[in-house]
Amino acid sequence: MISMSKAQSIREMRREGETITAISQKLGVSRDTVYKYLGKDDFSPEPPASAGRASVMDQYRRIIEGYLEEDSRNWRKQRHTGRKIYERLRDEHGCEASESTVRHYVTKVRRERGGQKSQFLTLVWHPGEAQVDFGEADFYVMGARPRLYFMAVSFPYSNVGLAQLFPGQNAECVCQGLKNVFEYLGGVPLRLVFDNATGVGRKVSDTFRTTDMFGAFAAHYGFSFSFCNPNSGHEKGNVERKVCFIRNSLFVPVPVVTSVESYNRHLPDRCMALPKDRAHWLKGEPEDQLFVEDQFALSGLPAKPFEVVEYVEPKTDKQGRFRLDGVHTYSTAPSLASARIVVGATAHKVKVYDAAGALVCEHARAYGDAPTDSEEPASQLALLCTRPNAWANSQVRASLPEALRAHMDSLSKSELRAELRVMRNQAASSGYGATVDAMSASLAGTGRVDEAGVALAAARAASGTVTYEDRVDLGGVRCRILEHRGWRDVAVRSKEDVQAFRDAARCLFFSNATVDEFLATATAAQMRAVLEFIGIESGNRAAAKHANWCARRSSTRSSPSPATTSPT
Repeated sequence: MISMSKAQSIREMRREGETITAISQKLGVSRDTVYKYLGKDDFSPEPPASAGRASVMDQYRRIIEGYLEEDSRNWRKQRHTGRKIYERLRDEHGCEASESTVRHYVTKVRRERGGQKSQFLTLVWHPGEAQVDFGEADFYVMGARPRLYFMAVSFPYSNVGLAQLFPGQNAECVCQGLKNVFEYLGGVPLRLVFDNATGVGRKVSDTFRTTDMFGAFAAHYGFSFSFCNPNSGHEKGNVERKVCFIRNSLFVPVPVVTSVESYNRHLPDRCMALPKDRAHWLKGEPEDQLFVEDQFALSGLPAKPFEVVEYVEPKTDKQGRFRLDGVHTYSTAPSLASARIVVGATAHKVKVYDAAGALVCEHARAYGDAPTDSEEPASQLALLCTRPNAWANSQVRASLPEALRAHMDSLSKSELRAELRVMRNQAASSGYGATVDAMSASLAGTGRVDEAGVALAAARAASGTVTYEDRVDLGGVRCRILEHRGWRDVAVRSKEDVQAFRDAARCLFFSNATVDEFLATATAAQMRAVLEFIGIESGNRAAAKHANWCARRSSTRSSPSPATTSPT
């Protein structure tokens, strides 16, 4: 094929009377090419089309399609690979093509069948329809920094979304969040689309299984709902993007939350204050105008609001306590020991009633996998970190062992706050009792309480005692002080002595495990003896290093240079 300018020259030169031979010689093309473009009557652009060539694999296409059809009914991890198809064609059908030829042909057949890549449809969302999903973000709550969940309710028609904050994703949190959004908007969406992993239910085959709480909530407000297929976030892509948008717009930097319920009352206003005058990405109209259509499509609120509470009837133990959600223990009145009670669990509170329906007590609802107890002093840790002046009369202080209590009593206000934060953070993952034991072990072993030491002690307690086959050797010299059974008075050491020992031991590159083992039983006298040994050893090493340096220097001066050395 030649360029269009050369084809135009061929036709123009012919009109001017040039011969075929002259045109061929002047333009450097063959006579056949000149005849071709002189006889061509249509120069309109043609769509590109690949030349279809017969393949040696065409005779096996039906067999390959049969394998792929069989794979569509099998588990996705137990299907034919290109290599397996090659081996079966070679062994069962005598195919002589190479493996690469077979694999390329299988890829082509899969692409033509539409099974190579996922395919999606553009969905149309009507006014009044909404999508619901959860996201995660960090928050400062009473001095701690937990990772909480926020529920986003997005309207795809207008691309406007609202959010509510919760410590969990159970049915109570979902229903309470939806109720707050409905009351803020003054209406109920016509249809809600949920993720398949939310706490309200899930899709199983072609049927929906919902919790009793959510079923009653949907019937009360009169909206329809559906669930996405498993692992199909593209079916609700609008709310997926809205989760990221709300997190980046409202939760950066990390917000400070005093009360989750109070924070939720103002969160919808902050969501609506986000820019909405921009054009919709698909419709081209301002989002706030489209949201007016969403609001007009909402149905009215029922006459009575729905009470989002789940009632259960557990039996208390001999101390009048009961468990909720498996690992969270709550207390009641002593008179309700070994009795059947009524518990009303909401998204944020746990209310306890007696058999007559009278309210006995109320607790903040606990979430997470770590065991909690409403009677444990750990419930005071978050507030105590912000108000350390209440330490003297706190339940936390009264529950500590005498040695740990005396240590924390001797701290300044800033030091006390720091150690309370260590206790609070570790108790969230290990539980209060294990944290107190770890702090006591860290204080006895190192003379101080720090985050790393407490975490290590808690981990050791959880995994059990580690027994080493060989006794640890301090710098190659077995320390006989550790074998002296008469020295066990660890309390006479001071924090300054322990820190000085650690600094000195670091100079000789002792490992932390070695130092911790020694400090577990050493007294102040023992530490002074080892410090003396470390000082002597450090001096010896410095002297040896200096002697080596002097020897190298003198040998360098005495050796003749290569230029003055005569050959032998």
